Amino acid sequence: MVVQQYRDGCGARAARALAVAGVIAVTAGCFGGDEGSGADDGSGQRSVSADRPLDLLGQAADVLVRAGGAETRTSMETAAGGTRVTIRGQGAYDFRRQMGRLKVVLPQDAAGKDAAGADDHRPITELLAPGALYMKNRGAGVPDDKWVRIDTTTLKDGNLVTGGVTDPMAAAELLRGAADVTYAGKSELAGVTVHHYRGVADLGRAARAASPQSRGALGAAAKGFSKDAVPFDAYLDEDGRLRKVRHRFTFSSDSRGPEVSVVSTLLLYGFGLPVTVTLPDEDAIYTGEIRQG
Repeated sequence: MVVQQYRDGCGARAARALAVAGVIAVTAGCFGGDEGSGADDGSGQRSVSADRPLDLLGQAADVLVRAGGAETRTSMETAAGGTRVTIRGQGAYDFRRQMGRLKVVLPQDAAGKDAAGADDHRPITELLAPGALYMKNRGAGVPDDKWVRIDTTTLKDGNLVTGGVTDPMAAAELLRGAADVTYAGKSELAGVTVHHYRGVADLGRAARAASPQSRGALGAAAKGFSKDAVPFDAYLDEDGRLRKVRHRFTFSSDSRGPEVSVVSTLLLYGFGLPVTVTLPDEDAIYTGEIRQG
C-alpha cells in the first residue's frame, strides 16, 4: 500500500485500505490552439498573461476563494511495482469554507473487488474539511451508516494522496511555493482559453505561505514526503482562476522500499456553484476496528 508508514491506529488502517499501490491513469485534457485575446473582460480582474507568473500562481488560491464554489473532477495515478491503478473522483468544493463533497471510485481487481475489498464496488463518499477527511461506504467492516474520520494534519502526506483525492484548496495553495516557472503558452480546455504554466513547487515554502486552514496539512506533507520539490502543470483562465492543475508527488512506501510516484490531477469548472457540505455528527463516526484488506 502507498501510505503504510503514515500513522498508526484507526486512521492509518483507513488510509492504507484506500491508498492503492499502482499507477493511476490521469485524465489529460484535449488542448487546441485557440488564440484568445487576454484583454480585460470587464470583470474587474486583470487578465492572465505570460508576465509575472509567480505572482499569478501565488494568487491562484485567493482568486478561487473569491470565486466561491466550483465543480471538480479528480484523477490520481500511482506508480509502484509495475502496476497501474486509477482512482477517480467527482463532486463540488467551496473554496471560502474550504469544504467539499466528492464521490471517489476505486479500481476493481480481477476478482471484481475494489481496492478496499468491497464486493459491490460502491463509490466512497468523501467530505473534505480543514484538517479532516471523512469517508463513507468504506467497506472493511465499517457499517454502511457510519463515517470514518481521519485527522489530516497527522498524516505524513497531509492528505495530498491518502484519500485518493488531493484537496482542491491544498492543490491551489501548493502553487504559493512555485519556483522555476515557465510559460508554456495559451490553449483551450473545455472551450475555455487557458494559460499553461509549468514549474516546481516547494512544499515547505507553500506551507509557510498557506492560509491557516491549510497550513497544518501542508506542513505535515513538507515533513513526510521524501522530496520537497513537486513538479506541476497549472492552467489558469483569463480571470486567473485555476482550471486544471497536475502535481507529481514522490515519497517512500516504507523505510526500505523504493520511491513511489503519484500524479494527481484536478479539474475545476462551474464556478459560483452553491456548495453545501454538512459534516457528520459524532455519533455517526465509526470508532471500531477497521478490517485490513
